[in-house]
Amino acid sequence: MSDSRNHAAKNQHHKQRMQRKKAVVDAAIAKATERRGVVIVNTGNGKGKSSAAFGLVARALGHGLHVGIVQFIKGASSTGEEQFFCRFPEVHYYVMGEGFTWETQDRERDIDKARAAWAQAEALLSDESISLVVLDELNIALKHNYLDVDRVIEALENRPLMQHVVITGRGAKEVLIDYADTVTEMSNVKHAYKAGIAAQAGIEW
Repeated sequence: MSDSRNHAAKNQHHKQRMQRKKAVVDAAIAKATERRGVVIVNTGNGKGKSSAAFGLVARALGHGLHVGIVQFIKGASSTGEEQFFCRFPEVHYYVMGEGFTWETQDRERDIDKARAAWAQAEALLSDESISLVVLDELNIALKHNYLDVDRVIEALENRPLMQHVVITGRGAKEVLIDYADTVTEMSNVKHAYKAGIAAQAGIEW
């Protein structure tokens, strides 16, 4: 077979494969007819859980939606996402933590801060004007049993029909994973920190 005929055959084979794939994708889209808010959980030991959530914040703002953000653990220092998203009147941003648990070293105070953050989260989860709620590092608070996971799921169940929720943090509880509509587990392949590269603004915070 000449090079030109071989090239044409490859192109035809590719087209047929893509036509079959399109049919499968179109059929799946046709079946997805339910319209309601979804619960997304970003968990795992890898980097990017909160970053992915804030990407959805940007996407929501692009569609003119209002967003509520509660950060459960972070708060010891200002982050780039806080400084950026607080510029938007459509964003209701609450930094409720005082730092990671290995830094605070005070379980009772951590519990008090988590409960205060959850009270704010419940207010957002009952507000029909908020289309997307980000509960950043909530999984950590649940993992350490600072909050009752059943109460969290009850609030998720009773939220406005079209409200979306993103929950981040490693160690997501199985009951929350089972409840969520979409779950992504971030895994570490490589991390600059392990190679001795310092954390830097715009990358780590």
